Amino acid sequence: MTKYKAIPQGYMTVGEVAKKMGVTVRALQYYDREGLFSPSCISDGGRRLYSDKDIVKLHQILTLKSLGFSFDEIKNRLITIDTPQKAIAALTEQSNSIQTQINMLTQSLQAINMLKSEIEKMKVVDFSKYADIIVNLQMGNKYYGLIKHFDENLLDYCHKKFDKDTGATFINKFNAVLNKTEQCIKSGVSPESEQGQIIAKEFWQLVTEFIGGDMSMLPQLISLGGAQENTDMQNALNTFIEPALGVYFDNLGQNPFEAKNE
Repeated sequence: MTKYKAIPQGYMTVGEVAKKMGVTVRALQYYDREGLFSPSCISDGGRRLYSDKDIVKLHQILTLKSLGFSFDEIKNRLITIDTPQKAIAALTEQSNSIQTQINMLTQSLQAINMLKSEIEKMKVVDFSKYADIIVNLQMGNKYYGLIKHFDENLLDYCHKKFDKDTGATFINKFNAVLNKTEQCIKSGVSPESEQGQIIAKEFWQLVTEFIGGDMSMLPQLISLGGAQENTDMQNALNTFIEPALGVYFDNLGQNPFEAKNE
């Protein structure tokens, strides 16, 4: 490392760098000890001296650090920018990293606000349901709000029947059926049509998969489907799936809902 008797033009002391970049001298000394950010040269008096190029490197370090990267990760991500091409590559990678983190933080913020909304509606402290709501948010279940209507038996049943992977698979199939239903409603397809009956069959298969043949669970599922806050699902059920199921059961010659009520 080059040594200078005096501070040459274009170089800054550690104090000047700290002030310029809004960090503490102690932080810069720590980065130096960790081998992350070292001075370009040292004066004969032992003063650490930094160049403008060092400032650019420090900006990379501070940006990556603010995004939650560890020092080891930062070391691997630092790119020399001696040419315009390298500078563009470094900035592109940094931009992509920032956008990824923004997306993750945006999703986290949405999940927090959704959970906050559900807690306000529940008006009670129930960490078991809070945890289930969080898991369902992570799985992409847009009907996570139904969970607050689950009683302890139904929650316990769901915990035993599904883990995170099988639960996500089931939710994806359920969402797919509802998406088909919404398309049929928009396209004016009738519940009695062949397409409507395919949806009825798929929906009923999901219901039987969920309850595992226990028809005593049907009344609670019906009440959940009619929850006022879930207007999209309620509209799909009332407008299309219920009449489609009626035709489907008539064709089968049996109606499990009527059998349960007898």
